[in-house]
Amino acid sequence: MSTYFSDASFKFLRGLARHNDKTWFNEHRQQYEDHVRQPFLRLLVDLQPALAEVSQHFLADPKTVGGSLFRIYRDARFSTDKSPYKPWQGARLYHERRKQVAAPSFYIHLQPGHCFVGAGLWHPEPPTQRRVRQFIVDNPGSWKAAAHAPAFRKRFDFDESELLSRPPRGFPADFAFIDDLKHKNFVFLRAVEDSVMTGPRLRETLAKDLVALGPFVDYLCAALDLEF
Repeated sequence: MSTYFSDASFKFLRGLARHNDKTWFNEHRQQYEDHVRQPFLRLLVDLQPALAEVSQHFLADPKTVGGSLFRIYRDARFSTDKSPYKPWQGARLYHERRKQVAAPSFYIHLQPGHCFVGAGLWHPEPPTQRRVRQFIVDNPGSWKAAAHAPAFRKRFDFDESELLSRPPRGFPADFAFIDDLKHKNFVFLRAVEDSVMTGPRLRETLAKDLVALGPFVDYLCAALDLEF
């Protein structure tokens, strides 16, 4: 078993959160490469075999440009927060057709005290939201199996960050899973302790999470006519 991240990874990210400017980042760029970016790319390579066992249509892509790893640089053009860097590192294990159609993905997040793993559709466009909601209404039994299985709900939480205040228009108010339809994001996630992120069982732990999240992602793929 190998380790990927270390206390130095979190030390860099905490420092970046405190000193979010180009001068500090450039002075510590090698620490970013050595303790955050390169270990994450190595993790992606090592997770690909486990991901392929879940689905042949998703990729943990270690390409440095256009791959799974998000850029550390923030796009501040349309944000009130003009800080140039994200104080975290994230990676999206994406569907092979993601550039053609809206598609769910798996996600791994590295941030001191806020690490997590999850999967689903984050900020889908309204037509995609409606399509998923309608699929849930039309296929409630398989939704219950994919998103409400006791073992699954014990391990993962439904993201509650963005909810409609009332049921979406055009859907039956007495539907068994009407509260689920209020979600703007169809995402389940699980917090991962820092000690697990820096420990020797990280790859094994995340591999199990990918397997456990598989039926939920499979359901979303079915809703969007995507291969799984």
